[in-house]
Amino acid sequence: MNITGKLLCTAIAFAFASEAAATEWNVSVWGKRRAFTEHIHKLAELVEAKTDGAFTMNISYGGLSKNRENLDGISIGAFEMAQFCAGYHADKNRAITVLELPFLGVANLDEEVAVSHAIYAHPAVSEEMANWNAKLLMTSPMPQYNIVGTGDPRDELAEFDGMRVRATGGLGKAFSAVGGVPTSVTATEAYQAMESGVVDTVAFAQHAHLAFGTINRADWWTANLNPGTVNCPVVVNIDAYDSLSDAERAALDSSIDEAIGHYLANYGDLLTRWDSVLEEKGVQKVMLSDDELAKFKDAAGQPIHDAWIADMSAQGLPAQELYDLVFSTLDTVRASN
Repeated sequence: MNITGKLLCTAIAFAFASEAAATEWNVSVWGKRRAFTEHIHKLAELVEAKTDGAFTMNISYGGLSKNRENLDGISIGAFEMAQFCAGYHADKNRAITVLELPFLGVANLDEEVAVSHAIYAHPAVSEEMANWNAKLLMTSPMPQYNIVGTGDPRDELAEFDGMRVRATGGLGKAFSAVGGVPTSVTATEAYQAMESGVVDTVAFAQHAHLAFGTINRADWWTANLNPGTVNCPVVVNIDAYDSLSDAERAALDSSIDEAIGHYLANYGDLLTRWDSVLEEKGVQKVMLSDDELAKFKDAAGQPIHDAWIADMSAQGLPAQELYDLVFSTLDTVRASN
């Protein structure tokens, strides 16, 4: 073989070796790219840069799994990373549903990140997630949910009686407590449910009302109902995480805070322009009175908290400890500010 042939063979062998050494993760999310997924894109960008392209992520919007099945996909190793929402399958991720209790008093996205990551780090939470071969990586912080609806605004609690509302997890329990009829259709099904009259109202954070089009059917939006939010972690398959090289794992772990920071800045921009979005789409901003809000909190706050603690304790979880951790974390965050 001449020199040129040897060089060519060497180049091909090197290319195959490089390809074999590269790590590519498949990431399962749903819908379309939006504020809710920006931290995943930033994480992928940072990891690729830190590893000089040796560790990349293929982010798929619905091509790998349905949103209610992402945790199942992680458990069998169908993909390496995924996003899910606790309310989609509360029985599989009981411990983190403490973060979906209504009226916890979380005031902003920074506090939501702090309480979520404190809960994620609790040994009981890690142990439960390990049952699904899943490691909690980071949260997808969302502001307090509010509802959109058509027709006359519902600005009194009595008007929630019989109201069919798209709401999952603790939010669904909150609306049930005041006579609402919750349905847990997925985010991608919410517009159709609203259009067909399956639901009267939809509870979402601002980005989702935009991304899934419910704001386009709305006549009004409750600006200050603020009953709670949904917790949606990003998880990785434990085997895939453990299989990373030290350098790849360091690149991933060290990028989480910056990815969350990017998410918060991006979401902050959305919140800043939200009033102009409502004006542009002709959606009335509805404010409930303090008396109506107090009635809602009395009915759907502590009673639901107490029931959750009793139920989860009976199932063997350290429910009171998890519940207390939320509030001690809030105290710590607020003291540091």
